[in-house]
Amino acid sequence: MSYCRQIGKDKIIFATKEDHQIPSTVTLPEPDPQPGLILSDGTINWSCPCLGGMATGPCGVEFREAFSCFHYSTAEPKGSDCYEQFSAMQSCMAKYPTLYNKLDSEDKDESVMDPLQNIGNAEEEKHPDIKQSTEAKES
Repeated sequence: MSYCRQIGKDKIIFATKEDHQIPSTVTLPEPDPQPGLILSDGTINWSCPCLGGMATGPCGVEFREAFSCFHYSTAEPKGSDCYEQFSAMQSCMAKYPTLYNKLDSEDKDESVMDPLQNIGNAEEEKHPDIKQSTEAKES
């Protein structure tokens, strides 16, 4: 009598009762590595689980535009030319606070930075009127 056992989604091994009584000598190949965030051709892998659904949520378009801008940016500092895209993304996320919840200031880890912080500083250096208009709104 022989037994049939499926291993994985497309591997089938046939074994007799005697085959099951001794340790197996079958070696399976290593699984293919899953692609990461950046594919081998340099493009962005929007289906990467590391994005946590950000590319497909209600602000997916804004996220993809901001992330693409940053990824392909050649400005110094990197991404400093993406202020408008990140601002649009942040505005969209503010419309969905339960989905894109903010950290309370007391819970915020010092190592976690606002993604617009450095970009905003670079923009303010290029355009001092941005800082002045922001300060005027806050007063």
